[in-house]
Amino acid sequence: MRLTTSRTAFLLAAVLLARPLAAAEWPGFRGPAGAGRSDAASLPLAWNDGQRVLWRQPLPGRGSSSPVFFGNRLFVTCYDGYGQSKEEPGDIENLRRLLLCFDRETGELLWTAEEPDNTCAGAFAGFVRLHGYASSTPVTDGKTVYVFYGCSGVFAYGLNGTRLWHADVGVRNDAFGSGASPLLFDDLLIVNASIEDRALVAFDRKTGAERWRTGGINRAWSTPAIVTTAAGNPELVVSMKHEFKGYDPMTGKERWVCDGVNGYVCPSAVSHGDIVYAIGGRRGMAVAIRTGGQGDITESRRLWVQKAGSNVSSPVYHEGHLYWISDTGIAFVLDASTGEIVTRRRMPDAAPMYASMTYGDGKLYAVSRENGTFVLGAEPTLPQLAHNVFSEDDSDFNGSPALSDGRIYLRSNRYLYCIGESRPHHSN
Repeated sequence: MRLTTSRTAFLLAAVLLARPLAAAEWPGFRGPAGAGRSDAASLPLAWNDGQRVLWRQPLPGRGSSSPVFFGNRLFVTCYDGYGQSKEEPGDIENLRRLLLCFDRETGELLWTAEEPDNTCAGAFAGFVRLHGYASSTPVTDGKTVYVFYGCSGVFAYGLNGTRLWHADVGVRNDAFGSGASPLLFDDLLIVNASIEDRALVAFDRKTGAERWRTGGINRAWSTPAIVTTAAGNPELVVSMKHEFKGYDPMTGKERWVCDGVNGYVCPSAVSHGDIVYAIGGRRGMAVAIRTGGQGDITESRRLWVQKAGSNVSSPVYHEGHLYWISDTGIAFVLDASTGEIVTRRRMPDAAPMYASMTYGDGKLYAVSRENGTFVLGAEPTLPQLAHNVFSEDDSDFNGSPALSDGRIYLRSNRYLYCIGESRPHHSN
């Protein structure tokens, strides 16, 4: 009965994810299925401080997470109390993580949920200064909001901001900090706790009870992906140091392993059909794998390997090609069927880039850390259509954009923005 119920729920979820994206759903990191793409229409092309900013709300602290929304509620995380400047970081015992809920239409702040850190996060130094202590993007099913604060644990909140449960994943830390985002599958919340316990951990999304934990997740800051095999079965796929692995998402049992990206992995994998694509590594590497195998599938199901990658940002798939801009400002377009590099172009003004490229309305949105948002045509030649800069905000932009019909939501270390055209007001 359990298998039948889970199978039915998975098929229903697959149908929902396959349909055109509703305007009121961008529920987790990179939107539905973590694909970084939207079917939204009439997305803005050009904007600045005084043009097409429908609202701008100050944030109480810094953060590198991305905004998410469901219906009219928009959620984003940040941190304060410590680490707001490298010159005077303050006392780490004052570090707090904050989940903020906004009205998506007006930008009104509806509530804030605060959690003190347990001082396990590590000092504001080195690479942690680049992204801070709120790098994991929340995920929501429209009833509950879930956030992952690294070694401080996983938290679930009701839509009124009430904490429903808290669970630990591990207490380890790393000089790079924590960054993977949680994802929902069936009745589970799945977390990549590679940094905290070298494990994937699944919780009952209603109670927070741990359902399974599997180890061996090595040097992975990537968010796992759910991929549908050619046989119609769900697989949980994670890219990690030197390896790709596929798991049964209901049990955490390993199904297959494949040689993957050399070195540690930050970018998250994307899929199209039963094929999953991953990039990463300081040396630059891209890999394509057909899911659905058993055991070591390196020889049988690894389709191609290419010397092209990114150390932080993730790719997007569109009409047979993979697109991304690396953290060093190199734009790549790869033929997804062969791995051939179709376009490789240096964009020095785009570096550094932590946010992931996002597709919508025939356009590719690439948010640079320090020099605005580049809008490119979603075609292999990558024509630049616009370059949009907020001159009044010189803080870092590390979060990926969230897309809705006619609107783009962006966050920096200082503000949360809603960009688009004004909508007419209708009187009754």
